[in-house]
Amino acid sequence: MEPERIAFVGVSDLSGHFRGKSFPLADLAQRLTHGVGLAPSNIMMSAFGPIHETPYGTAGEVLLIPAAETRVEATFDEGPPEIFFCGDIVTLEGAPWGGCPRGFLKRGLEALEREAGLRLYSAFEQELVYTGVVGTPLPYTLDALRRQGRFGETLLAALRQAGITPDSFLAEYGPGQYEVTVKPAIGVAAADQAVAVRELARAAAYRLGHRAIFAPILTPDGVGNGTHIHFSLLDAESAPAMPDPARPHGLSRLGEHFVAGVLQHMPALTAVTAPSVASYYRLQPNRWAPTEVNLAAVDRGAGLRICPLIGDDEASRRRQFNVEYRVADAAASPHLALGALVHAGLDGIRREMTLPDPGASSDAEPLPASLTEALDRLAASPDARGWFGDGLFDLYLQLKRAEVRALEGLDAAEICRRYADVY
Repeated sequence: MEPERIAFVGVSDLSGHFRGKSFPLADLAQRLTHGVGLAPSNIMMSAFGPIHETPYGTAGEVLLIPAAETRVEATFDEGPPEIFFCGDIVTLEGAPWGGCPRGFLKRGLEALEREAGLRLYSAFEQELVYTGVVGTPLPYTLDALRRQGRFGETLLAALRQAGITPDSFLAEYGPGQYEVTVKPAIGVAAADQAVAVRELARAAAYRLGHRAIFAPILTPDGVGNGTHIHFSLLDAESAPAMPDPARPHGLSRLGEHFVAGVLQHMPALTAVTAPSVASYYRLQPNRWAPTEVNLAAVDRGAGLRICPLIGDDEASRRRQFNVEYRVADAAASPHLALGALVHAGLDGIRREMTLPDPGASSDAEPLPASLTEALDRLAASPDARGWFGDGLFDLYLQLKRAEVRALEGLDAAEICRRYADVY
């Protein structure tokens, strides 16, 4: 008997989990039009599974429609192939539904192109802990690469099968920690790829009898897993629009406005990009993680880092130019995180925000010290409410505040363990 192939369509939801429904792949043509049905309360599933709170109750119906261009298909030596799609949540009439994370990103990207003539070019740099490492090899060593066995090779092969070009796979600083990056992509595809990388890493680890853990930090005094977002801007001719070596920070006028918008809104963005209680055990001094709202060149402790350029060919340097947003981890939906950066950067363009001169002395504002503080900063931002829309904004705050309450009374070690169990 020939097994029937099953496909999955999901959304990286408000908790950063890839959730949805599966269907026979033979029905794909019909599902691309009619999708699968969801209760609106599905978007209120917590990081740990249960729906703690929802404004919808049991009422209502929306549709999750697979986006054909996001198809991922990868075959492993063991088990069935992985076949999945990112999807858009729409109403029964086919209109975008306000609670859809992918729709939030698409709205921001469409506004950026419409108002400024710019497209976002970005990539996610993602860290994880692989449980199949033998012993405790030293950081960054060839031995650390050797001791993860076939995991890295299996993951990179799966990415190539899925049409995603790997950029790097390397042993990182923490025990069993590795980092995987892929080539940048334009627009929503960068977030779609970030979801695919996480799921294929989990699939590769599972086939080998282990786990790929993307939790922000596994123990309170341990090494954190960051998800750094590298971004630049392209003009209507797909030429780099962010660099200008003659201007401060090497940023063009529009590039400066965009980066200044991200910097201005960073305290509120933190609630979206570092959205777990455990995220704030990582964002502390001496953790090689950001602790301040700041921009710096070639400094891995900065909230925003202007990345180094290699070589002396000017055209090549312009193509390389990018800024790295470091206040993020994999408890965040890639679509929400990237969408928040786009909306904030566009606000900077609209208001023609500027950056301090390089080297100017200033006391940088500290980042929020807890998820509660970050959520309060987000809730106090009328700008962020406008980007999200009232519905999604209130849904997100309600879900995340319920997550904080669900962990009340637990010590930091238990909180880390619970996040490590589900991410």
